[in-house]
Amino acid sequence: MLHVIAVIKAKAGKRDAILSAAKNNLSSVRAEDGCIEYGLVVDADFGFFQTEMGPDTFLVIEKWRDSTALKAHASAPHMISYGQQIKDWIESRTIHVLDPVI
Repeated sequence: MLHVIAVIKAKAGKRDAILSAAKNNLSSVRAEDGCIEYGLVVDADFGFFQTEMGPDTFLVIEKWRDSTALKAHASAPHMISYGQQIKDWIESRTIHVLDPVI
């Protein structure tokens, strides 16, 4: 299994537009062969020990069966379309692909 953490920073005021587009794409992603988990998260209002990402940042937290499934996800037509839709709204994007150790 592979874990993916994508850190997305939207251009000022564009986070909600990206999240809306992502929500519209969610069922297609979750239906992909090999998708175990795929969700979007924003800062919780949790208090003193939290390091906030800020109002323009969110994470995509994913789990994929294997590298074949993740590669198919990256090239899926709905992901290409989604990427084209949001590309001008993104300030930065960092994607971490991780192997579980325990």
